[in-house]
Amino acid sequence: MAAKKKAAKKKVATKTAAKSPAKPAAKSHPLFDKILIANRGEIACRVIRTCKRLGIKTVAVYSEADADALHVREADEKVLIGPPPSTQSYLLVDKIVEACKKTGAQAVHPGYGFLSEKQEFQKALVKAGIVFIGPDAFAIHAMGDKIESKKLAQKAGVSTVPGWLHALKDAEEAVKIARQVGYPVMIKASAGGGGKGMRIAYNDAEAREGFVSATNEAKASFADDRVFIEKYVEEPRHIEIQLIADGKGNCLYLWERECSIQRRHQKVIEEAPSPFLDAKTRKAMGEQAVALAKAVKYKSAGTVEFIVDKNRKFYFLEMNTRLQVEHPVTELITGLDLVELMIRVAAGEQLPLEQKDVKLNGWAVEARLYAEDPFRNFLPSTGRLVKYREPAPGPDVRVDTGVYEGGEISMFYDPMIAKLCSYGKTRIDAIERMRRALDEFYVRGVSHNVPFLAALMAHPRFRAGKLTTNFIAEEFKGGFTTAHLPPKDPAMLAAVAAVADRIKSARLGSAEGSRVVTLNRQPMAVDVTGANPHFTVEADGRQIIVQTEWSPGEPLMHATIDKQYVVVQIDALASGWRLINEGGQAEALVLTPRQAELYAKMPVKAAPDTSKFLLSPMPGLLASVAVSEGQEVKAGEALAVVEAMKMENVLRAVRDGTVKTLHAKAGDSLRVDQKIIEFA
Repeated sequence: MAAKKKAAKKKVATKTAAKSPAKPAAKSHPLFDKILIANRGEIACRVIRTCKRLGIKTVAVYSEADADALHVREADEKVLIGPPPSTQSYLLVDKIVEACKKTGAQAVHPGYGFLSEKQEFQKALVKAGIVFIGPDAFAIHAMGDKIESKKLAQKAGVSTVPGWLHALKDAEEAVKIARQVGYPVMIKASAGGGGKGMRIAYNDAEAREGFVSATNEAKASFADDRVFIEKYVEEPRHIEIQLIADGKGNCLYLWERECSIQRRHQKVIEEAPSPFLDAKTRKAMGEQAVALAKAVKYKSAGTVEFIVDKNRKFYFLEMNTRLQVEHPVTELITGLDLVELMIRVAAGEQLPLEQKDVKLNGWAVEARLYAEDPFRNFLPSTGRLVKYREPAPGPDVRVDTGVYEGGEISMFYDPMIAKLCSYGKTRIDAIERMRRALDEFYVRGVSHNVPFLAALMAHPRFRAGKLTTNFIAEEFKGGFTTAHLPPKDPAMLAAVAAVADRIKSARLGSAEGSRVVTLNRQPMAVDVTGANPHFTVEADGRQIIVQTEWSPGEPLMHATIDKQYVVVQIDALASGWRLINEGGQAEALVLTPRQAELYAKMPVKAAPDTSKFLLSPMPGLLASVAVSEGQEVKAGEALAVVEAMKMENVLRAVRDGTVKTLHAKAGDSLRVDQKIIEFA
């Protein structure tokens, strides 16, 4: 028996995608022949990857909008389940069950979101004789419902945040309860997740508005409009415990993840372990999470989320009865494949390891790359990925994605492009690797948040680990701008442009000579000597040594500049280059002295004046217009609501004024920068 147990322990200690691919583990219990993934995007591709390694065939379901999606291409079989809206496709239980019967899938992995935490889905699968790779309906209902889970936690003696654990009837009741609990309060969707259906209110007006917005978002995202109120803990950290249980009494905690870097309650950066917890608190949180899971006889992977104050006192928030978006960082520090463990548990196996076998090695950081414009208040960006190149995977880099070059970011779903993970022996090692990997992530065709992620990685407070869920609001007041980007070395960028021009000129047989590099119209005299791969650049009174094997046409220049390794994204322009490094962008024209003299005399085209218009900041649906022609409005007043990617975006007046003309009405589909309101 001891020998069998030892052998079983070895088989799950498989490295994930950032490590060398592991060989399929020997089957000690019959696994499934075919699994259907009831999801889309990167998580569907993630599940397919483990299934392939285990020799299990996969079935992808897809909407009409996802006909050419990556998860559809990678699966062994595919089944069309409906039109683009998720309410007509990915959220239809009957369609998923029918697809299982049609393809002979024996089990379903739900991923996260959609039907992953719907007990009705689990029941329907069981009734059809299909295995749900996740917990049973009782646990989903008991822990997945935000109101019921808090009641259960209280009964189990778990510390919870003060609040009103009943569904609110209307906006006025929201105000009444908020006053009783005490502002600030959090209005949250009972069936919520992913930051949707959540609003913070600091006064009565915000409570009323938050109730309406949270209810609408909850109904659109989860088909469940119940919302409740709890006290908002100021200066909190969001730290969660990853669990894995086999339903046979074995439940383990796989350490914690720090998820405090959030924007609008949506996680942006996650890391494991937390830089804040000490061993005592880590153990206490883990054991409490396990006790809670055992109370509902939990089976499969799950996550217990806590809010932690500055004194390391923690409160139960909720339990997610599914795989988390940020699970890769746990896999990187433990060496375990959570998807494989979920599949094995669903197939009836016991966990092949004990708590003492769960090791914590190194540090991992995850950054979520979204198709959004950080310089325009993170508004979603849709369209085709004209260019898409990921950092090379390896022991210290992992990319989970559901897109490819030429594919589209649809307006119907979450705008995630990829999850980029880095690994290091220490936290700073992992952060530095992330900084370089962000430079190596080449995306064109849609706006993306890489500049914002680069700014986060370079921020002194983040690097010091002094985090709270208010970090972004506190450090990026007034929104994200180019001023928040890491400082740039103009001479270094000029040297990159000059070297690129020298390499191109050598290919074309052009004459050499002194050049003037203009960075965003600021001139700098440069002189380059040497040949590929060794160059010496005289720029701004400095001598800069550049070593690179870059060739024209390559999107990335990997170079050692003054003994520092640098990656610069480089796009050709008519007379120079567009350079991107650590999120910052510069137009670098390489000119002869005479060309530079003439260029300096060219007028700069002024941007059109749009100050008298309210423009749609994104493609979406104009859900409502709150004003009429001739009405006077005050700065900060709500003017209209634009719905995009299941999120409501309230557009407000930036100054006092009078409405002159309404150019759009509720129900209209809007394009980016389309006129909605004109002011006198």
